[in-house]
Amino acid sequence: MTPPTVRSSAAHDAGKRGGPSTHAWPKRLLVLGIVLSALNLRPAITSLGALLEEVRDGLGMSGSAAGLLTSVPPLCFALFGVMAPRLARRFGPGAVVCAGMVAIATGLLIRPYAGGTAGFLAASALALMGIAVSNVLMPVIVKHWFPDRVGSMTGLYSMALALGTSLAAAVTVPLTDALGGSWQAGLALWAGLAVAAILPWLPFVRGRVSAPGAEPEREERQASASADPAREEAPRLRITRSRTAWALAVFFGLQATAAYITMGWMAQIFRDAGVPAGTAGLLLAVTMAMGIPLAFVIPRLATRLPHQGPIVLALGVCGLAGYAGLYLAPAAGAWAWALLLGVANCAFPLALTMVGMRARTGPGVAQLSAFAQSTGYLISIPGPLLVGVLYQHSGGWGLPIALMSALMIPQMVVGFLAGRDRTVEAEAGR
Repeated sequence: MTPPTVRSSAAHDAGKRGGPSTHAWPKRLLVLGIVLSALNLRPAITSLGALLEEVRDGLGMSGSAAGLLTSVPPLCFALFGVMAPRLARRFGPGAVVCAGMVAIATGLLIRPYAGGTAGFLAASALALMGIAVSNVLMPVIVKHWFPDRVGSMTGLYSMALALGTSLAAAVTVPLTDALGGSWQAGLALWAGLAVAAILPWLPFVRGRVSAPGAEPEREERQASASADPAREEAPRLRITRSRTAWALAVFFGLQATAAYITMGWMAQIFRDAGVPAGTAGLLLAVTMAMGIPLAFVIPRLATRLPHQGPIVLALGVCGLAGYAGLYLAPAAGAWAWALLLGVANCAFPLALTMVGMRARTGPGVAQLSAFAQSTGYLISIPGPLLVGVLYQHSGGWGLPIALMSALMIPQMVVGFLAGRDRTVEAEAGR
């Protein structure tokens, strides 16, 4: 068997002779893994949003308990996301993402049959743990493997994420009906998509491939890692000293608040306005589907601008207009409001792109991604819960929609600040 050092040297020599790139197939496989993983990062949430009323009835949940359920995703993302860089340093990002896909598949398969609200929440938390670590590590992997294509690769990843989000919202109700009306089967079927996402990451689990552009000595040091920027020596950044990091974290948190309120409650808003359940699911799907084309366009545009603040403001105005429509005429203009809120939700791919732009190095991106996402998801936890409480105690959607509109203003302010052309290395190293 050829020793690792011989393989590394041969690959290096082949690259110098202009032979076929030894990194062509890993990069293609990595693109497939990124796309399939992104498809799995939201169906656990939007499939539940489409069937929330049936799940509430089946488990005997109150409105406040349902609000707690919609707050579980950001809580898990905050708690488990902060662990991602440490896990990646020990096992490698590829292995951690692969394990994340296993956790998603397992959690989605068992949660409808776990029995009771507590079991449902525990199984959901398992799936969300897998989503959390993948959320944090995707920008790191993109920055390391595709440093000259951060915008386009972030766009591809975000587009696949939006596709998975909208697909789950659109087809969960029809598939549930086709399966005899069982909400358990309608939720469990999404485990199959997560199983498919496990396969492309298997070669990266034991470091069978290494990142492109590595010197032979570096490749030897990385023989036990794959796509492993997190194992590089991390700069000594005091990330909490960076104003840009804080602005990005708050922006991430407020856009996540809006997104999880939308995913968890928008279908119910339409249903309460007299829209049929199937149509309400389609409206949610339209909102999520707006991210498919825009998630590819916005990151590419953002990387070409010195300041991303104008994009933040444009998205915020669309959100305010959508909330006004939900308040004034939720059923009559339902499709227009769904489109406007779909545009506003594209603050998520913009935030991911800015994570890659506000740090110069792979380790810097890892620290910023973990800080911004974990802090941001902590900020977003009360939002969906508060919406459920306001809805239950007010008996209508006026107060919850007013809350959503009010939160959009600070989101626009901090997003504008986060869009300035600065890096966390420059600020945190002072």
